[in-house]
Amino acid sequence: MSIQARIGRTGGGRVKRALGVQAALEWAFRVERAQLDLPVPEDRTGESFGYGLEYVLLQRAALGCRIDGGQHRIGSYTHEDAEVIATCVAGIPDSLGGKRMAIRVAELARAGLTPDWMPGAVPRCVPSVEVKRNQHGERAATAVVGTARVLSRGKWRSIDILACPVTFSPHPRQIEAARRAYEDWWKALGWVRDGLIAGGMLREVEVTEAMPRVRPWTR
Repeated sequence: MSIQARIGRTGGGRVKRALGVQAALEWAFRVERAQLDLPVPEDRTGESFGYGLEYVLLQRAALGCRIDGGQHRIGSYTHEDAEVIATCVAGIPDSLGGKRMAIRVAELARAGLTPDWMPGAVPRCVPSVEVKRNQHGERAATAVVGTARVLSRGKWRSIDILACPVTFSPHPRQIEAARRAYEDWWKALGWVRDGLIAGGMLREVEVTEAMPRVRPWTR
Protein backbone atom coordinates (compact mmCIF):
# COMPACT_ATOMS: atom_id res chain seq x y z
CA MET A 1 0.00 0.00 0.00
CA SER A 2 1.43 3.39 -0.95
CA ILE A 3 2.02 5.86 1.82
CA GLN A 4 -0.15 8.89 1.22
CA ALA A 5 0.49 12.08 3.15
CA ARG A 6 -1.30 15.37 3.55
CA ILE A 7 0.93 18.37 4.16
CA GLY A 8 -0.20 20.87 6.76
CA ARG A 9 1.32 23.77 8.67
CA THR A 10 1.50 24.18 12.41
CA GLY A 11 2.36 27.13 14.57
CA GLY A 12 5.73 28.71 13.85
CA GLY A 13 5.67 27.71 10.19
CA ARG A 14 6.65 24.10 10.87
CA VAL A 15 5.36 21.76 8.20
CA LYS A 16 3.97 18.40 9.30
CA ARG A 17 3.04 15.40 7.23
CA ALA A 18 -0.42 14.10 8.11
CA LEU A 19 -0.56 10.32 7.96
CA GLY A 20 -3.10 7.72 8.97
CA VAL A 21 -1.75 5.34 11.57
CA GLN A 22 -1.10 2.52 9.09
CA ALA A 23 0.81 4.86 6.78
CA ALA A 24 2.73 6.27 9.77
CA LEU A 25 3.72 2.76 10.84
CA GLU A 26 4.88 1.89 7.34
CA TRP A 27 6.93 5.07 7.19
CA ALA A 28 8.54 4.36 10.57
CA PHE A 29 9.33 0.68 10.04
CA ARG A 30 9.66 0.40 6.27
CA VAL A 31 11.17 3.72 5.26
CA GLU A 32 13.04 4.75 8.41
CA ARG A 33 13.67 1.12 9.45
CA ALA A 34 12.94 1.75 13.09
CA GLN A 35 13.31 -1.25 15.38
CA LEU A 36 11.31 -2.40 18.38
CA ASP A 37 12.90 -2.02 21.80
CA LEU A 38 10.65 -4.36 23.71
CA PRO A 39 10.60 -3.89 27.50
CA VAL A 40 12.34 -6.48 29.64
CA PRO A 41 9.90 -8.12 32.08
CA GLU A 42 10.49 -7.50 35.76
CA ASP A 43 10.25 -10.17 38.44
CA ARG A 44 6.59 -9.83 39.23
CA THR A 45 3.43 -11.85 38.95
CA GLY A 46 0.50 -10.98 36.75
CA GLU A 47 0.79 -9.27 33.41
CA SER A 48 4.17 -8.55 31.92
CA PHE A 49 5.69 -5.12 32.35
CA GLY A 50 5.26 -2.63 29.55
CA TYR A 51 5.68 1.05 28.85
CA GLY A 52 4.00 3.50 26.57
CA LEU A 53 4.30 7.07 25.44
CA GLU A 54 4.24 8.37 28.99
CA TYR A 55 7.59 6.66 29.58
CA VAL A 56 9.12 8.24 26.47
CA LEU A 57 7.77 11.67 27.41
CA LEU A 58 9.27 11.46 30.89
CA GLN A 59 12.62 10.32 29.54
CA ARG A 60 12.68 13.14 27.00
CA ALA A 61 11.81 15.70 29.67
CA ALA A 62 14.50 14.32 31.98
CA LEU A 63 17.13 14.52 29.27
CA GLY A 64 15.99 17.95 28.14
CA CYS A 65 16.99 17.20 24.58
CA ARG A 66 15.80 15.62 21.36
CA ILE A 67 15.95 11.90 20.80
CA ASP A 68 19.20 10.95 19.08
CA GLY A 69 17.98 8.74 16.25
CA GLY A 70 20.12 6.33 14.30
CA GLN A 71 20.86 3.92 17.09
CA HIS A 72 19.64 1.01 14.96
CA ARG A 73 20.95 2.06 11.56
CA ILE A 74 24.72 2.07 11.46
CA GLY A 75 26.02 4.96 9.39
CA SER A 76 22.57 6.44 8.86
CA TYR A 77 19.88 8.29 10.76
CA THR A 78 16.53 6.99 12.00
CA HIS A 79 14.08 9.87 12.30
CA GLU A 80 13.17 10.60 15.90
CA ASP A 81 9.46 10.49 15.09
CA ALA A 82 9.97 6.96 13.78
CA GLU A 83 11.65 6.04 17.07
CA VAL A 84 8.70 7.43 19.02
CA ILE A 85 6.26 5.47 16.86
CA ALA A 86 8.27 2.28 17.39
CA THR A 87 8.32 2.89 21.14
CA CYS A 88 4.56 3.33 21.16
CA VAL A 89 4.12 0.04 19.30
CA ALA A 90 6.41 -1.68 21.81
CA GLY A 91 4.06 -0.54 24.56
CA ILE A 92 0.95 -2.31 23.22
CA PRO A 93 -0.68 -3.71 26.39
CA ASP A 94 -1.18 -7.38 27.11
CA SER A 95 -4.94 -6.95 26.77
CA LEU A 96 -4.35 -6.23 23.06
CA GLY A 97 -1.70 -8.87 22.47
CA GLY A 98 1.37 -7.39 24.16
CA LYS A 99 4.80 -8.16 22.70
CA ARG A 100 3.48 -10.67 20.20
CA MET A 101 1.09 -8.11 18.73
CA ALA A 102 3.80 -5.43 18.75
CA ILE A 103 6.03 -7.70 16.67
CA ARG A 104 3.14 -8.51 14.36
CA VAL A 105 2.28 -4.84 13.83
CA ALA A 106 5.91 -3.97 13.13
CA GLU A 107 6.46 -6.88 10.73
CA LEU A 108 3.35 -6.07 8.70
CA ALA A 109 4.26 -2.39 8.54
CA ARG A 110 7.82 -3.22 7.48
CA ALA A 111 6.47 -5.38 4.66
CA GLY A 112 3.76 -2.86 3.72
CA LEU A 113 1.07 -5.47 4.24
CA THR A 114 -2.37 -5.76 5.82
CA PRO A 115 -3.27 -9.01 7.63
CA ASP A 116 -4.76 -11.61 5.29
CA TRP A 117 -8.44 -11.75 6.20
CA MET A 118 -9.08 -14.25 3.39
CA PRO A 119 -11.06 -11.97 1.06
CA GLY A 120 -13.65 -13.79 -0.99
CA ALA A 121 -13.17 -17.03 0.92
CA VAL A 122 -16.29 -19.23 0.90
CA PRO A 123 -16.34 -22.74 2.42
CA ARG A 124 -16.85 -25.31 -0.33
CA CYS A 125 -17.67 -28.98 0.03
CA VAL A 126 -14.86 -30.92 -1.68
CA PRO A 127 -13.82 -34.60 -1.67
CA SER A 128 -11.22 -35.39 0.95
CA VAL A 129 -9.97 -38.42 -1.01
CA GLU A 130 -8.36 -38.97 -4.39
CA VAL A 131 -10.22 -37.69 -7.42
CA LYS A 132 -9.91 -39.82 -10.57
CA ARG A 133 -10.15 -38.30 -14.03
CA ASN A 134 -11.00 -40.06 -17.28
CA GLN A 135 -12.78 -39.40 -20.54
CA HIS A 136 -16.08 -39.29 -18.70
CA GLY A 137 -14.96 -36.53 -16.31
CA GLU A 138 -13.98 -36.46 -12.65
CA ARG A 139 -15.04 -38.97 -10.05
CA ALA A 140 -14.05 -39.08 -6.43
CA ALA A 141 -12.96 -42.34 -4.88
CA THR A 142 -15.38 -43.97 -2.47
CA ALA A 143 -14.86 -45.75 0.82
CA VAL A 144 -16.84 -48.43 2.62
CA VAL A 145 -18.63 -46.82 5.54
CA GLY A 146 -20.86 -49.71 6.58
CA THR A 147 -22.86 -52.73 5.47
CA ALA A 148 -26.53 -53.46 5.00
CA ARG A 149 -28.68 -56.49 4.41
CA VAL A 150 -31.13 -56.37 1.52
CA LEU A 151 -33.66 -58.83 0.19
CA SER A 152 -32.84 -59.58 -3.43
CA ARG A 153 -34.66 -62.24 -5.47
CA GLY A 154 -35.93 -63.88 -2.34
CA LYS A 155 -32.55 -64.01 -0.63
CA TRP A 156 -30.98 -61.78 2.01
CA ARG A 157 -27.66 -60.43 0.91
CA SER A 158 -25.02 -58.21 2.56
CA ILE A 159 -23.86 -55.23 0.57
CA ASP A 160 -21.27 -52.55 1.24
CA ILE A 161 -22.44 -48.99 1.75
CA LEU A 162 -20.13 -46.69 -0.19
CA ALA A 163 -19.68 -42.99 0.37
CA CYS A 164 -17.34 -40.24 -0.73
CA PRO A 165 -15.69 -38.56 2.28
CA VAL A 166 -15.87 -34.78 1.99
CA THR A 167 -14.53 -31.79 3.81
CA PHE A 168 -15.02 -28.04 3.69
CA SER A 169 -12.19 -25.97 2.22
CA PRO A 170 -11.37 -23.45 3.46
CA HIS A 171 -12.88 -24.51 6.73
CA PRO A 172 -15.21 -21.94 8.33
CA ARG A 173 -12.98 -21.93 11.41
CA GLN A 174 -10.00 -20.93 9.25
CA ILE A 175 -11.90 -17.95 7.90
CA GLU A 176 -13.12 -16.98 11.37
CA ALA A 177 -9.58 -17.18 12.78
CA ALA A 178 -8.13 -15.03 9.98
CA ARG A 179 -10.77 -12.36 10.44
CA ARG A 180 -10.48 -12.41 14.21
CA ALA A 181 -6.72 -11.86 13.81
CA TYR A 182 -7.44 -8.90 11.52
CA GLU A 183 -9.78 -7.37 14.10
CA ASP A 184 -7.14 -7.83 16.83
CA TRP A 185 -4.59 -6.05 14.63
CA TRP A 186 -7.10 -3.27 13.93
CA LYS A 187 -7.69 -2.74 17.67
CA ALA A 188 -3.94 -2.57 18.28
CA LEU A 189 -3.61 0.07 15.55
CA GLY A 190 -6.39 2.06 17.19
CA TRP A 191 -4.50 1.99 20.49
CA VAL A 192 -1.29 3.16 18.80
CA ARG A 193 -3.15 5.91 16.93
CA ASP A 194 -4.84 7.21 20.08
CA GLY A 195 -1.57 7.16 22.00
CA LEU A 196 0.35 9.05 19.33
CA ILE A 197 -2.39 11.67 19.00
CA ALA A 198 -2.77 12.12 22.76
CA GLY A 199 0.98 12.12 23.38
CA GLY A 200 1.66 14.99 20.99
CA MET A 201 5.35 14.11 20.78
CA LEU A 202 5.78 13.81 17.04
CA ARG A 203 7.63 16.80 15.64
CA GLU A 204 7.24 16.38 11.90
CA VAL A 205 4.44 13.81 11.52
CA GLU A 206 0.80 14.31 12.42
CA VAL A 207 -1.15 11.10 12.96
CA THR A 208 -4.75 11.52 11.83
CA GLU A 209 -7.90 9.69 12.88
CA ALA A 210 -7.88 7.63 9.67
CA MET A 211 -7.99 3.87 10.18
CA PRO A 212 -8.17 0.83 7.91
CA ARG A 213 -11.65 -0.63 7.49
CA VAL A 214 -12.68 -2.42 10.64
CA ARG A 215 -14.40 -5.32 8.83
CA PRO A 216 -13.51 -5.17 5.14
CA TRP A 217 -15.34 -8.45 4.49
CA THR A 218 -18.68 -6.74 5.15
CA ARG A 219 -20.30 -4.58 2.51
